[in-house]
Amino acid sequence: MKNPLRRTRSDSKSSYSAQKDAMQAPEPTTFIIFGVTGNLARTRLLPALYHLLKDNLLHKDTVIIGISRRELSADELINEVELCVLENDKACDPVVLQEFKQHLRTFRLDPLKATDYRRLGSELDSIETEKGMCMSRLFYLSIPPQVYEPVIENLGRSGLSKGCNHPGGQTRLLVEKPFGYDLSSATELIESTKRYFMEEQLFRIDHYLAKETVQNILVFRKHNPLFADLWSSRCVSAINLIFHEQIGINGRGEFYDNIGALRDVVQNHLMQLLTLATLELPASLHDSNALHRAKEQLLTSIKPVDLRTAGVQRGQYRGYRDEVSKPRSTTETFTSLSLAIDNKRWQGVPVHISAGKALKAKQVSLTMVFGSESAGTNALTFRIQPNEGIDVEVAAKRPGFESAIERVHMDFSYRGVFAEPEHPDAYERVLVDAIKGDHTLFATSREVLESWRILQPILDAWEIRANDLFTYERGTDDPVVESTEQADVKTKT
Repeated sequence: MKNPLRRTRSDSKSSYSAQKDAMQAPEPTTFIIFGVTGNLARTRLLPALYHLLKDNLLHKDTVIIGISRRELSADELINEVELCVLENDKACDPVVLQEFKQHLRTFRLDPLKATDYRRLGSELDSIETEKGMCMSRLFYLSIPPQVYEPVIENLGRSGLSKGCNHPGGQTRLLVEKPFGYDLSSATELIESTKRYFMEEQLFRIDHYLAKETVQNILVFRKHNPLFADLWSSRCVSAINLIFHEQIGINGRGEFYDNIGALRDVVQNHLMQLLTLATLELPASLHDSNALHRAKEQLLTSIKPVDLRTAGVQRGQYRGYRDEVSKPRSTTETFTSLSLAIDNKRWQGVPVHISAGKALKAKQVSLTMVFGSESAGTNALTFRIQPNEGIDVEVAAKRPGFESAIERVHMDFSYRGVFAEPEHPDAYERVLVDAIKGDHTLFATSREVLESWRILQPILDAWEIRANDLFTYERGTDDPVVESTEQADVKTKT
């Protein structure tokens, strides 16, 4: 008998194709990518745009403009990009590649020079004259966060924040995380951005929110009463968020040494995941405004970190200082902490967060722990990376004459259920939603500020002391345990 829950390869493909066919026609859009020669644009943005073009998810008159400080032809840019890294065989379709080149242009611009923005405005006007239509303009800031403010100011002063609007479309600004360096700088950046861009024009990117497993969190909560009725402190004893990477900084030392693990992934990725797991579900998951109100309400209920009780730890893997050529760097490559949600649903449930680089295994996950150690626990885990899926850990009797109990896993894997998953790459989803003006997967100003408010006490403490930074070996499983063992050895010695 055929398993009704099993999706075949043909089922998956026909479903995905049907979704694409049902999507509204894309708006004619000009993508203006600042920092097009940077790592993000070369490895994620341009490949995502290539794939969207291949899937007919871009308007036929789409124009992609790569902004660079140096003279650069479209062919030279293509040669620097791993354009087809998202393809199964990593090879480009020659027909689509040729079409992509026809959509791609480059433009030399000094981000601090106002006259260059006027030249850019003239270039955009000439493109629309050439196409015979007004086009949505999407400015993507794939640049270091410290350059955001002057670029946004120059876009605004040159009139590019208004653009050439047409019914249903407008100029939009996409910015990568982190948005700000701390609460003060984020507040200042938000206020300065408001002078030129309205909130509905802003799209603050957290590409993890576009991953299928992350989007499944809300759907899982809403449509599975088996768990929905248990989703509170009445049954949940802990919430664990993990963001572990095997890689180190991989040549991104100049960027990373000004950021660190807390700013890089905790303030954005993990805080957003936490909101999805713990917010009060709105009546409709398709109501972007209601969803953001629920996220904001949840964040306001989280107390600022209390360093006396939050168990805050920070570490740095051995060899990091050599990689960044800074022998006294105190930038953390690992951090762990606990948060408390002060509302009726989650009162007393600890939220444990762990994030770091150069660790034993890659793992990005959200786990809800049910029950207590004394009575026995169950765990529900959303695996975001690798092997996307959902895992439920339960107790079961082991086969045999004795009543031996063993922990077993009930596992749902996207790859196993949906055959070869054909769901879009996270950046593809981000770009499509930005074209449509759908804010669901993008953080609001208030969400950004509330996240910084919660974590600011940690940043303040780290600013005035450096003696709590421990060192751990690359490839360790748990840096905190390793640092404790090292401390014990030193004490005994």
